[in-house]
Amino acid sequence: MKRRWQRWSRRRRVVVVLLLVFLLAVPVPLGAYAVALRVHYTGDPSSQAISRGRDAVWLGHAWVDGRKTSADVTALAARLAKTGVRDLYVHAGPLEHDGTLPLAEVSPKARWFTDAVSKAAPGVRVQAWLGDIVQPAKNPGMDLDDQVVRDRVTASSAAVLDQGFDGIHFDFEPVHSESRGFLAVLDQVHELTARRGVPLSVAAAQIDPLWNLNAVPLAIADEGKWWSQEYFGAVARRVEQIAVMSYDTAMPLESLYGGYVAQQTSLALEVTPDHVDLLMGLPAYWESNPSHWGHAETVEAAVRGARLGLGTSGKQNFGLAIYVDFTATEQHWTAYTEGWVRK
Repeated sequence: MKRRWQRWSRRRRVVVVLLLVFLLAVPVPLGAYAVALRVHYTGDPSSQAISRGRDAVWLGHAWVDGRKTSADVTALAARLAKTGVRDLYVHAGPLEHDGTLPLAEVSPKARWFTDAVSKAAPGVRVQAWLGDIVQPAKNPGMDLDDQVVRDRVTASSAAVLDQGFDGIHFDFEPVHSESRGFLAVLDQVHELTARRGVPLSVAAAQIDPLWNLNAVPLAIADEGKWWSQEYFGAVARRVEQIAVMSYDTAMPLESLYGGYVAQQTSLALEVTPDHVDLLMGLPAYWESNPSHWGHAETVEAAVRGARLGLGTSGKQNFGLAIYVDFTATEQHWTAYTEGWVRK
């Protein structure tokens, strides 16, 4: 699983480097966009832009494979009690390319974890984080246009719900904007989750920040980084929660990154239905590379950007999602709680 995540990261970095080369060839539009992002980051966040108790945390695989103990669950519950976290997205995959999931091998302690959290942190939902790399950008990868594959994904989702999970959280990457197969699998699995009375949520790509900018990485590497705003809305209408992976932006300055998150929040709010939870991701990890500059992509900037983007919209179905528990430091948690929970 870790090697697969690292492979995705290397590919994303290649795309970002090529994209920056293109953008640097047109410095006037790039400069104007940088100014616009800086403007998005100015001013004071609204006093209304605070936690609604609908936040989330992505959790690593150690919680379901036997590495964590009851003491770890107790510590996790104590941590969550000081936050607005309602949902845990615990990595219960990855799915095989054909849509199957070998539960006994991948998540032997899943039932123990779901039972333990229900006792230690009542009211906190544990969703099964499932995903895979997908075609056409990744080959071999999962083919979401294949009905047989979608049927297996649905069966795998049912199997993890039988382990006591309170919902399904999908993270398929990289999904091309306008992918019909992705919408189809959401429709199909949503029928299952609706029957079970549990939420379906999804980790979403960022929204194209400029007109048709997504065409550049598609042309260079057949791997789009962004979704159109219309496609983002189509995905949001098919789920109960949509969590934007608002990191790995290549922004070199904290102010530009914060402005980017503010812009992404505003764009997502425009097309997310009122009844659907919209969450913005917080980068609780450190990397310094062309895709993610650690000094720029901070939790502080993401929290402030999300608050500025939320403004006085009044949307109650809004939250922040921390990525990821096993890299989050005390500084990250403090930036989240003091910037969002305790205001």
